[in-house]
Amino acid sequence: MRRRLNDSRALAKEFHSSPADKAALELFAAHVDFCTLFHYHHILARLQALYDPINPDRETLDQPSLTDPQRLSNEQEVLQALEPLLAQANFSPLSEDALAYALVVHHPQDEVQVTVNLDQYIYMQFWALGQRVGQIPRKSSVGSKRGFIRSPPAERRYFKRVVLAARTKRGHLVLKSFKDTPLEGLEQLLPELKVRTPTLQRALLNVTLFVSGVVFFVNVGMVVLSDLKMATSLLLLLFAAFMGLRASKMFGQRRSAQALELAHMLYYRSTSNNSELLSALALRAQEEHAKEALLAHSFLARLPRTARGAPEETSLWLQSEVENWLLAQSGCDVAFNGTRALAHLQALTPSLGMYPPPGFPKLDALPAVISESPRSAPSSDKP
Repeated sequence: MRRRLNDSRALAKEFHSSPADKAALELFAAHVDFCTLFHYHHILARLQALYDPINPDRETLDQPSLTDPQRLSNEQEVLQALEPLLAQANFSPLSEDALAYALVVHHPQDEVQVTVNLDQYIYMQFWALGQRVGQIPRKSSVGSKRGFIRSPPAERRYFKRVVLAARTKRGHLVLKSFKDTPLEGLEQLLPELKVRTPTLQRALLNVTLFVSGVVFFVNVGMVVLSDLKMATSLLLLLFAAFMGLRASKMFGQRRSAQALELAHMLYYRSTSNNSELLSALALRAQEEHAKEALLAHSFLARLPRTARGAPEETSLWLQSEVENWLLAQSGCDVAFNGTRALAHLQALTPSLGMYPPPGFPKLDALPAVISESPRSAPSSDKP
């Protein structure tokens, strides 16, 4: 709501300078909010009804469990119903080539690397929003603070928001969203992964073990051979067992530290999951819907009707004008769907001026409640 209010102010400042135009814009914005609110409330209710039988966080009483084919069918229905909402929220599905690149290529500054067995997954899908090239925010990065010699953070390609839908053969549908995710770090978001030590770190650990083992053998082994008269073969066997235990402990501690670091990174990067993600997507789609309608309304208002051509030409003109304006306002190259914005505006135009629409039930006035010791309720930004 705050972002939409800022957009309305920016539009009013540039396109609706007179008081009458500002009042008309506020009336139109209220009408758009009213129509989109009930539209997306209905979409969210339908999505929640589809998702509730397979929701792993359900708080209701236990119900008869679904068979695996039934659960898989329900998951596919949820994903199909989710695609239009993701498109309206301006999320784009990642191509197979981009996903294959992300699963194979590892960035050198990512000290925490994972291994994913693709055979364990029935499906995995990624949707991304807001591709950027720059330095990733510190709390969303991983492995950038270790070591005495710290290389400066490199500019990387990352996404402001990523939505993941994945299912393993022994699991259930996982719906999650993340922020500030690099392209090479998409595999870190998947379930059922294993942390692995990078090749360079593994080589350094092996060198450390070898040097310390040689020093230990020279200082201790020679004393044992000379004083205790122990057989050389037995000493070598004990030394090999000792070094094996030490190597196992060192690599285990390294993997535990990397797993903890990965968990911290995912904690800061995660935004919502499961049913909360459905609500967040519905809200974002509603905001994008309203903003597209407001932009189309404001830009078309200054285009003379005599200059308007075919709908295809008008949508291309609208797309170009809005993208240039957004680039000047924000400095970001934002893609705008002119055809969809025109469709939103045309769907609102027949009912313009009827707010609330005819037949909408009127709410009775709330009865006055008198209390002996009235207390003001604490204010909160969240409902």
